Amino acid sequence: MFLSDDELRQFAHGQESGRVERKGSLSDREQIKKTICAFANDLADCRKPGILLIGLDDGGSCAGLKPSEASIRTIVDFRGEGNLLPLPTFCVEWRRIDSCDVLVVQVEPSAVPPVRLRGRVWVRIGPTVRAATPEEEKRLSERRRWHDLPFDHQPIDAASPSDLDIRLFEGVYLPGAIDREVLEANQRSSVEQLASLRFLTSNGRPTVAGILVLGKDPRQWVPAAYVQFARFAGTEISDDVQDQKELFGPIPTLMQMMEETLAVNIRIATQIGGGVVESRNPDYPVDALRQLVRNAVMHRAYEGTHAPVRVHWFADRIEIYNPGGPFGIVNRGNFGQPGVTDYRNPVLAEAMKVLGYVQRFGAGIPIARRELERNRNPAPEFFVEAEHVLVTVRKQP
Repeated sequence: MFLSDDELRQFAHGQESGRVERKGSLSDREQIKKTICAFANDLADCRKPGILLIGLDDGGSCAGLKPSEASIRTIVDFRGEGNLLPLPTFCVEWRRIDSCDVLVVQVEPSAVPPVRLRGRVWVRIGPTVRAATPEEEKRLSERRRWHDLPFDHQPIDAASPSDLDIRLFEGVYLPGAIDREVLEANQRSSVEQLASLRFLTSNGRPTVAGILVLGKDPRQWVPAAYVQFARFAGTEISDDVQDQKELFGPIPTLMQMMEETLAVNIRIATQIGGGVVESRNPDYPVDALRQLVRNAVMHRAYEGTHAPVRVHWFADRIEIYNPGGPFGIVNRGNFGQPGVTDYRNPVLAEAMKVLGYVQRFGAGIPIARRELERNRNPAPEFFVEAEHVLVTVRKQP
């Protein structure tokens, strides 16, 4: 909930502090992102939102910033970029304080610190924002409130760190997740690094996300962690099966297997024009299928079900079944609309961004629509129910 006018007036005219920062303009966007990151980390553990007032100079005088929707969009888009991970929660709106227009950004403390900006943790000490020390990162990691967290944050009590592939973590995941200079400066153990990235709890138990992303055998602990692929000779599920397989493993392995399977099954027609110009026309654009399958793996429900993501390839269409209905702010009415997204599995979403399977949060379905249109396929059809989502992609005419 946003602050009252009286509270905002006090912040506007008082001293900058661990909870309050003022900026005259939006020109230094990198510093604004650092401030949002620091407020989300709430190193002082005050458990109150941080307030960023844009349009006031350091002394609280009005800087003459003009209200615009574009300014709000600039701040909101910081989440979609995927450079702030895990995604911080903040609200943005224009307010008027003593005849001065001010863009107010209210940043909530994260329940799953540390929050990183491009792999580096920023914290606020009094009115100053700076990079966190290893000790401060450890304090943030130990503060997580596990009982309030989504399923992919939850610990798997019977598992141990030996159930995670440390070579995969150190060789593939870490370089993309943590700033190179921070990695070189920090001499922390793998267990400490895993805990910092929410793959282990503070008492050394792997989380669901840790098992999904780095597990040696994810299905041992999360039975639904696989993709079922089947290709049918005709247009009905009762027709002859030409190929079927179960794809499983940690997320990097699973995604590689899935994308190889998609590429192998696409048929490309080659046409030679009168001027000996060759035209290659796939029946489906592989980039669209990748986006839709990645979305299903990322947004599906892993709790309370043994159902896999299913990819059924028929003679005239492809059906991708996601055992997880709309979540959070997403509903049947706004499903698939640009900018409308929420995360049932936020740590998994972060990991898929780090690993390169997400270019920008909320862009998967728009990219799929664009690629299908370019390839002259019909638009994807979404059937959204409370417990699942089914997307149908029609073959190119």
